[in-house]
Amino acid sequence: MTNKEIYIIVAVDCKNGIGKDNAMPWHFKKETQYFKEITLTTKDPSKKNMVIMGKNTWYSLPEKYRPLKDRKNVVLTRDKFLQIEGVEIYTSLDEAINSAGDDIETIFVIGGATLFKESLIHENLTGIYVTFIENEYECDTYFPEIPSKFSNKQLLKEEEEDGVKFKFMLWK
Repeated sequence: MTNKEIYIIVAVDCKNGIGKDNAMPWHFKKETQYFKEITLTTKDPSKKNMVIMGKNTWYSLPEKYRPLKDRKNVVLTRDKFLQIEGVEIYTSLDEAINSAGDDIETIFVIGGATLFKESLIHENLTGIYVTFIENEYECDTYFPEIPSKFSNKQLLKEEEEDGVKFKFMLWK
């Protein structure tokens, strides 16, 4: 198993909604910038971070942003024959985590719902970056309940965009 820190990073609406029709139901520049900043930043400039996502999450990213720049991109799928240029493909979360070499500093699980559910109970999950969007959107996919062991909640910052407030939190 890895000795690297593993985080989930997710944005949820006031009812824990995270998606609709395999897309995010909101678009906030400040939230997107925050995601980019968190998943790109390393303490050691010689290292980079890894993002792990399910296949549907991969395809939900706008094509011009795939793969996510300056991060190791990993896609989980049951399709053993799937190949995506510039991306490593694995069939299990542990396999993906164990693929993180010495050049990787932090691992981020970025979605979707099935992968979030599996990651929340993973023994090595360090914490959860949650952006709470104080608004309700039409969603068909939801973030699972956060396990009680993640009781240390830290407010990192608050923002507002287009009249909608959101809070950036870290649960450890």
